[in-house]
Formats: sequence, structure tokens, C-alpha cells
Amino acid sequence: MRYFSTRGSARGGSRDSIGFGAALRRGLAPDGGLYIPTEWPAAFRPQDFAAEASLPAIAERLLAPFVADEPLIAAALGDIVREAFDFPALLVPIGGNPRFGVLELFHGPTAAFKDFGARFLAACWQRLLRPDERPVNILVATSGDTGGAVAAAFHRRPGTQVTVLFPKGLVSPLQQQQLTCWGDNVRALAVRGTFDDCQALVKQAFVDPSMQAQFELSSANSINLGRLLPQTVYYAASSLATWRRTGEPLSFVVPSGNLGNVVACCWARKLGLPIGEVILAHNANTTVPDYFASGVWQPRPSIATLASAMDVGNPSNMERLQALYPDLDSIRRALSACSIDDAAIAARITADFREYGRAWCPHTAAAAEAWARLPESRRREPHWCIVATAHPAKFPEIVEPLIGRQLEVPATLRALYDRSSEFVEIDPALAALRAAMG
Repeated sequence: MRYFSTRGSARGGSRDSIGFGAALRRGLAPDGGLYIPTEWPAAFRPQDFAAEASLPAIAERLLAPFVADEPLIAAALGDIVREAFDFPALLVPIGGNPRFGVLELFHGPTAAFKDFGARFLAACWQRLLRPDERPVNILVATSGDTGGAVAAAFHRRPGTQVTVLFPKGLVSPLQQQQLTCWGDNVRALAVRGTFDDCQALVKQAFVDPSMQAQFELSSANSINLGRLLPQTVYYAASSLATWRRTGEPLSFVVPSGNLGNVVACCWARKLGLPIGEVILAHNANTTVPDYFASGVWQPRPSIATLASAMDVGNPSNMERLQALYPDLDSIRRALSACSIDDAAIAARITADFREYGRAWCPHTAAAAEAWARLPESRRREPHWCIVATAHPAKFPEIVEPLIGRQLEVPATLRALYDRSSEFVEIDPALAALRAAMG
């Protein structure tokens, strides 16, 4: 399996292909594009996976073609996925309805779906690094959950330095604690700007010759192939479980911001997994829903919402979606998108707690509201699943007043409360980033 840039020769970039290890190391292609496969493996069938296969077993089978040309990763893939996926991705019926469920992706160490990709990426890096190499600097821009997951996954791993950039004042207090409590090889920078400013800084660093000369850089956002590919695994596992139980595909409503999670879902469907419809649930940052409606791609500054991890006005992974679906008609046939504002998010948290006894984080609530807005005839179609991307206890200041009670905090989150917090504020400028990385 080889990989090339989404920008390719058609956009003035390169069609040169590289292997998985090189793509993981680079993170971003030299022309600023994102790496995608040059070709896709033969489609999988449900019978290609053992009936009672665990999440790591499904991961090993599904990801093997993508890492086959990197001997250090291919030989250790079983160990990597067992190390990375040592917690479940639970598909749970809602309200006793066997046709409607929630895919709980918050059972990892930082209580967010980003744990799957971050832990896989860190385990891969551990196998790729040589003792004589200079340390790799992992740059990650975060709108909330990515930075915490990456920090936890790479904390104290030898040969790595992590720099987390987050928008000052635009993440929840608990998210900020998760970003800034690590120390050692993890540095946190509060950028005076938005997530888009943070993401732009990371992209500038990767194409800046002086930064490349000074630091060995790689990324841990979903722009990195090693973060994105493992996210296909939980879509594979949940759709296979539904297929074996019912013989029917599973449709997903995915909270969407930078689009990495929905690209993973689409890639899983491309690989032949029994996935039906895919709906993108955005917050009041409407760049993607507006594009689906008008056909005009018009990125814009992000705005702050209750669902802060989805506050993205110029999502990077749109390039991967457009590579998979190269014209507007094909992308509209493959996907649909909607926008859910803060009032609707808050109302859905209240309503679903009252009806189902389930508390949603604001991002999951956006997906729940998107499903609730479907015509009743579509909601009756088998089988629907909303994707729960974070535990509601990560957002107590939002969720608890809406449901009228205190949330139980997972033990992994409670352990972070007593750690000291440390970060540095910087302007959204490459010179400021360079000085902070020193």
C-alpha cells in the first residue's frame, strides 16, 4: 500500500507515493496536502472477520493491508492494536429500541474517541523510532479532545516531544486541564485565537524550511494517516455486530468538526463494511452543510459554540472527502449534513435525559438532534446509530444544569483533577511557535 497527497499533480502538488511509515512520520505532505491511498485493497466481506472477533482482532485484519509495506509496523501490528485498543467501543440500544443505538467511544483514558487514534499512533511511533535519531516533535492543534488524547498517549514515551496548541478560552475547563497537566515531554501552548489559527500554525510549520531544519516534525491531528486509519476500526466492529445480528447495514450520525471521524466512517464503508447512510452533524459552524447545499466551498472563521471540539470553519479533512467523492453529486449521494445550533443542543440534552435517562455531551447531543429531525419514516429504517464522541462529564458546566443533577466522573478523569496545570500563551504567529518550542 502506497500513499500520495490529496493535492496531487492537479493542484500543483506531487503524485509521488510513499509508504505507511513515511506518511506517518511526515504527517502532512510537502505540498500541504493530506495522504490518501494510491489504491484501495479488495473489499472486505463480513465473513472475512471471525464471528466473535474482538476490537483488536478486527483492527489487525482491517489495517493489515495499509501497513504491509512498513516491516516494523506490519510485524508488530497485533501487539500495537492490543496495546492501543485495550478498552471497548460499546454499541448500546437507546430506550430499548433495537433499531436505534449509540456507539460509545468514551471509554478510553481521556474519555473521548480521540483515544483510539492517538494510542495507535503512539504505539506505531514507538516501533519506528531508532535510538540514534533526534527526538521527533509531535505538533497537534486541538479544539478540545485531540490534545488531551495525544498528550496521554505520548506522555513519557522516549524519543518524542509533544507540543499541543489550543485556542485560549475556547475549550472547556476540564478539557484545558487535560491539555496542560502532563509536563515532562508534553508542552501546552494557549494560542490567542481560534482553532483554525492553531491548525494554520501547524500547517505552516510543516512547510517552513527553517522549522523543518530545526525540528524533526510530525503531526497527531487527523491529518496524520496514523491517527485516521485506526478510527475505521470501531465503525467496522459496530457495523459487523449489527450485520451478524440482523443481516442489515448500520447507518451513522457523526458529530463533525475537522471531518476526520466521518472520513474514517466513509473509508470503512469504502472497504466493504456493512455501513448504510452517513449523516454529518455540525454545530453552528456551517461551512460543510452550506457546501452540501450550495456547491460552493467557502471556509470562514470559526465561531464558539457549546460543542467546542467541533468549532472548525476550515476543516482539513474535506480534502480527503473530495478525493473519495470527486464531484458534488457523488458527495451528496454518499453523505448528508446538517447544522445544530446551541439552543437545539441544550434542548436535546434535556429531552433525551428525560426520555432515555441518558446524558449526552454537547457533541453527541448534536448527533442525537440530527437523528430526531429525520422524518419518522426514515427513523424507522434499520438501523441507526448516533456516535458518542466524549463522556458528558467532560462538560459538567454545560450538562449538569440542563439535566438537574451531578454527573458521575470516570476514574480516568478524576485522576487528572489533582495534577498541576502549566501552559504558555502565544500569538498565532509562526515566530511565536518557534520561540516557544525553543
